[in-house]
Amino acid sequence: MEYLSKEGYDKIASELHDLITVEFPKIKDALAEARAQGDLSENFEYRAARRAQAKMISRIRFLQKVLKYSRVVDEKNLPKGEVTLLSKVEFTNLDTNAKMSFTIVSPHEMNLEEGKMSLKSPIGAALMGKKVGDVVEVKAPAATLRLRVDSIC
Repeated sequence: MEYLSKEGYDKIASELHDLITVEFPKIKDALAEARAQGDLSENFEYRAARRAQAKMISRIRFLQKVLKYSRVVDEKNLPKGEVTLLSKVEFTNLDTNAKMSFTIVSPHEMNLEEGKMSLKSPIGAALMGKKVGDVVEVKAPAATLRLRVDSIC
């Protein structure tokens, strides 16, 4: 089971709705048009439309499964004072004194450009359950990092 924020759940539901109601009908039309061109054995447009259709069906099924097995987290019920899902964490890399701030989210909501880090990433997993002032060693692919939790919102 995955836990999502209300925003993340709504975003996935919106993408699924768009794929089913807008994008999939476009692919079906492209497939029908390519099929109407005749010989399917050497019809590049037909093969491309079939690949696009298969990819779209796969994405739709994936999103349906994510929504089926997801639960929306009520932020009010999460413990305060420690890093949990949906916590905004500010921390310092003690080796470089670089300060960073991320919100801990599910893997489906991760977007580093928006400041959202997956709880299953090496840093996110290491920070889970920590309190302000705790120092954590994170074994990341590039190096081992020492991080200090500065604040939790």
